[in-house]
Amino acid sequence: MKSNRAMAVMAGGVLMAALTANPTYAQSTATPRNWHLLNYAQDSVYGTGVEKAYAELLKGKKSSPILVAVIDSGIDTLHEDLKSILWVNPKEIPGNGIDDDKNGYIDDIHGWNFLGGKDGRSVKEDSDEATREYYRYKSLYGNPDSALDKQSKEYSYWQRLQGKVSKPSGESKVTYKTMLKLQESLRKCEALITGYLHQNDFNAAKLDSIQTADADVMVAKKFLLRIFQNTGEENLNYSELKSEFDEYLAELKKKADMADSEAPVDKRADIVGDNVNDINDKYYGNNDVMGQFGFHGTHVSGIIAAARNNGVGIDGINDNVRIMMVKAVPDGDERDKDVALAIRYAVDNGARVVNMSFGKGFSPHKDWVDAAVKYAEEKGVLLVHAAGNDGNDNDVVDNFPNPDFADHSPRANNYITVGASANGKTGKVASFSNYGKKNVDLFAPGVQIYSTVPGGNKYGNASGTSMAAPVVAGVAALVLSYHPDLTAQQLKYILMKSATPLPDSTKDVNKPGAGDVKVPFADLSISGGLVNAYDALKLADSIEANKDHKSKKKKKVKMESVKKG
Repeated sequence: MKSNRAMAVMAGGVLMAALTANPTYAQSTATPRNWHLLNYAQDSVYGTGVEKAYAELLKGKKSSPILVAVIDSGIDTLHEDLKSILWVNPKEIPGNGIDDDKNGYIDDIHGWNFLGGKDGRSVKEDSDEATREYYRYKSLYGNPDSALDKQSKEYSYWQRLQGKVSKPSGESKVTYKTMLKLQESLRKCEALITGYLHQNDFNAAKLDSIQTADADVMVAKKFLLRIFQNTGEENLNYSELKSEFDEYLAELKKKADMADSEAPVDKRADIVGDNVNDINDKYYGNNDVMGQFGFHGTHVSGIIAAARNNGVGIDGINDNVRIMMVKAVPDGDERDKDVALAIRYAVDNGARVVNMSFGKGFSPHKDWVDAAVKYAEEKGVLLVHAAGNDGNDNDVVDNFPNPDFADHSPRANNYITVGASANGKTGKVASFSNYGKKNVDLFAPGVQIYSTVPGGNKYGNASGTSMAAPVVAGVAALVLSYHPDLTAQQLKYILMKSATPLPDSTKDVNKPGAGDVKVPFADLSISGGLVNAYDALKLADSIEANKDHKSKKKKKVKMESVKKG
């Protein structure tokens, strides 16, 4: 559920729609880059009230440092806005090649890389879980359609795999051919516009300003404006849109080729070298949490913790936080084993909050992940998970990991699942966001979130529930900073109870994945609300004050009893 990929897939759908749609382009009012930190009353955007909280509630108050683990793709450890907030393992001596803290992971200074090999390499790409399971079943049974009992759970599972892998790969062939034609049209339009503007990049506003007698340029302008309009994302540059489309096209080609291919080569086995089917084989990987593939993890980390008020870049949500990077998410589906061990590593090394901006539709070793979630629950660690970017109802469609245990024990109460909301000007709920009245807890800003990106102190926008989850993780860490004695369960209660309904008069929204179908926003999640840092802090203050009052009352009663005695 990598957000840049989600954007790419979304862009693909948008581009397909642009072939037939012909909307009128209207430039939207500019939205501040830090809109997710602002609030509706003062700024007319569906933000979290973080800046208002700093200004009105937190001035002069002391905070405690909070460790947040980010299970993701890696982080740019040299970024100007992230260097100062990286967790440093106090029990390790950097670079001595010795496991000083004896936790099984050598020189884990800023975290650990479960995608790494002993030779320093890391897994960049992996297959999706449905594909891995599809070919595993074929290798086990040859022809599962004839080998499996038609009434068995295994056969039902096999049918689901076929529906996810075999049929879509055939459909992808047709779509891929269509997209190649569209790519050619884009290139022609791009050449005409860049030639006319004498610049290599442009946005919708720049396109809209073009007035010329050159008919070819005007056709290109109208075609590209249709595409920009369908993205629903203001301030998007063509270079970003093109990059997303190219990524979507590459992914589409993989799926198209799958129709005629054998089982994908397991690159992970060659690089990592562990037994992926043995959860007890856990001391693998390397300490390279940066690597070359850290766009996603860098962006997520900046949302939570980019250094505040340092005069550069952006401000994160929490000004007293450290980020531990646990690298376990490749370009493709993460492995259950890596996820389970990543959660345990984070918990064992002191994380109070764990951000998990990833997900998939199949989980063959769910029991391993469930055991790790239970371990985090026992240790009082809050897990924050992205709901997914497929416009699905999570009450109907599986999304893993999740707080429901395979052994049917009570649901985890230290687990929050987050959907993505928009700024309220260009939309209210992200069209790509998953939702669920039973399985999504709340919504948070997840469209056009500006944050840190790797490659030389850079910044950029990304969208997805992958961005919404760290907004909630950041707010959770902020509340903990000023109320460090809260349990994970109390923290979840505060975030849920303080989640607010849509701040304007219109409560209906476009149902994600359903076009113009309207539904009440309250029906899309358990809380029916948006995360609200300001209200969460006020509620935490109130709970603490009430607790102090009760404590003083008990002491008074006790003292009076002693005097009487």
